[in-house]
Amino acid sequence: MTKHPWMYGIGLGLATGAAIGLAMAPKKKDELKRTASRAMRTVGEAAENLSDVIEP
Repeated sequence: MTKHPWMYGIGLGLATGAAIGLAMAPKKKDELKRTASRAMRTVGEAAENLSDVIEP
């Protein structure tokens, strides 16, 4: 399998953007945890879908 360094960059950018957005959002702690959990699940699913599309 060929590694795609730009995919790591995309993942790093998504994670950084999500962390900054969550840190600056005026939410309660419990709500923030739920949102972070959903965001990480969504990012994981998107990464799986993207890797399925890229692999021959």
